[in-house]
Amino acid sequence: MIVLFTDFGVHDPYVGQIKARLAQLAPAHQIIDLLHEVPDFNAHAGAHLLAAFAQGFPPGSVFIAVVDPGVGTPRDAVVLLAGGHWYVGPDNGLLSVVHARQTDARLWRIDWRPDVISATLHGRDLFALIAAEIVRGEFPHDKLSPLDKLQVEFDAGDLPRVIYIDHYGNAWTGIRGVLTDARVQAAGETFVHGESFGFVEKGAGFWFINSVGLLELAVNRGSAAANFGLKVGDPVQVQRLN
Repeated sequence: MIVLFTDFGVHDPYVGQIKARLAQLAPAHQIIDLLHEVPDFNAHAGAHLLAAFAQGFPPGSVFIAVVDPGVGTPRDAVVLLAGGHWYVGPDNGLLSVVHARQTDARLWRIDWRPDVISATLHGRDLFALIAAEIVRGEFPHDKLSPLDKLQVEFDAGDLPRVIYIDHYGNAWTGIRGVLTDARVQAAGETFVHGESFGFVEKGAGFWFINSVGLLELAVNRGSAAANFGLKVGDPVQVQRLN
């Protein structure tokens, strides 16, 4: 399958343009819209989200990852093979957390450019073309060259910040592996642990470990973002008692 992960949103034509190109080049392969609401221009948040989501996909999946404020500039484009998954995207840190967390990672620079390429939509005109060849089992050796390391590498440890606000107003963080007795603070508030929404009172704020293993701040049947003024980039402190 081909998995799309972008900051393009769902109300503009960009995702549709990429999917139209993929329908031409890889019509037999399923296309999954994973997330198109990655925080705008935020490759750092996107890198941690992508690493968390990727574990839920079968080996051989090909991710087209596009959070690319430097599109059209001399920034490199790369292919990454890590943990049995393929990734195609910009070398701006977006793929760096996945790369650092997998011991079997391999990298290639995309040297080739098509004759016609938009300066602002490499997702359609470059990444989709390379991803289609990979998913068809036709690795594009003639378009790539081996790469030792990425140009931009983010710290692959936990990111103690809000990295995503979902439509419920839940605030996702880049923090993993927190025990239930931890105290969590953000936006001047202290959050206690709740296993899930139904275990806390209506309107109460709490933290939990979400379905992809990240610490999340929420309000039962309410919005943590609205109630506490949380936004992407806000720091989150975890006091581990053990």
